[in-house]
Amino acid sequence: MMMKKPDKKSFAYTINLVAIEGDGTFACPKCGTMISPDDESEANYKIMDTKVVNDELAELVISCGKCSSTIKITGFQAGIDA
Repeated sequence: MMMKKPDKKSFAYTINLVAIEGDGTFACPKCGTMISPDDESEANYKIMDTKVVNDELAELVISCGKCSSTIKITGFQAGIDA
């Protein structure tokens, strides 16, 4: 018996802020929706989880507001120690 794949699948992507130039705005890897750290309305994304290490944000997991892809954002601490 062949199993049918579910129609809707949540994709997981990782974005490293160190690799992004500018203010940290990036496009969703799946649908291209622009996601900006300055957008506090959560119109284009929803914060799903945060990881804090030594009282500093280490990782942020968001869900794209358009396609619902799961995106893990890393690289927050890189600029602090440099």
